[in-house]
Amino acid sequence: QVQLVESGGGLVQPGGSLRLSCAASGRTFSSYAMGWFRQHPGKEREFVATIGTSGGSTFYAGSVKGRFTISRDNNKNTVYLQMNSLKPEDTAVYYCAAREIGVINTSPHEYGYWGQGTQVTVSS
Repeated sequence: QVQLVESGGGLVQPGGSLRLSCAASGRTFSSYAMGWFRQHPGKEREFVATIGTSGGSTFYAGSVKGRFTISRDNNKNTVYLQMNSLKPEDTAVYYCAAREIGVINTSPHEYGYWGQGTQVTVSS
């Protein structure tokens, strides 16, 4: 079992940056693949980024590639999402998720543990 708590969301102007953090409980964090997803109002949850157990494997949605960076610190049981060059269409609730199988995956159905979400609003 793992519990996830996101933080770092907020209001930012277009072109700005934010860093989201996701703190995980439990001693097995390093064995989980982690992912970030987002959900726009009235739409399904969509994949943003995923990272493997050691941080050596990552994959991004095309809409964020080159602007967002996922990373993890297994000593701190934390996964991060650095978001640069933010656009209004990045506005959404962002969720982190953990997958017991430690291989990266883009499907939300493959992740068994979820945080409560943090709101990111990009607006001038």
